[in-house]
Amino acid sequence: MRNLKLFSIIGLAVFALFSFTVLVQSKPWEVPAKYKSMKNPTNAKDKEGANEGKALFAKQCSACHGKKGLGDGSKAPDLKGDMGDFSSVKSQKQTDGEMFYRITEGRDDMPSFKKKIPNEEDRWLVVNYVRTLKK
Repeated sequence: MRNLKLFSIIGLAVFALFSFTVLVQSKPWEVPAKYKSMKNPTNAKDKEGANEGKALFAKQCSACHGKKGLGDGSKAPDLKGDMGDFSSVKSQKQTDGEMFYRITEGRDDMPSFKKKIPNEEDRWLVVNYVRTLKK
């Protein structure tokens, strides 16, 4: 009887933890207003910058988001969140500032790229590259 009580308590704890995790992950990703209106300081048509953005995406983002940003990277099945489809209208509707914020700050399985891509201009170049993935 004592084991049954212990298993019940453990079961309830696991259920509560799982429920909390699901609630936290389903919360919308809020972007501060200052980022929503932030303008991209780089030139999206600059060939050198476009190549740099593409190379950074390939190195830093494709393992999770896939080579074409479809959310089908090799690590995606092991992650809890939605890897997104950067070619979708929903993704492309984001402002450049919103994309920059998400890349910079990260959340849940999405790491912050402040250290991996320390140069802000380079993170903006990744935003420019993501813009080329639209359908």
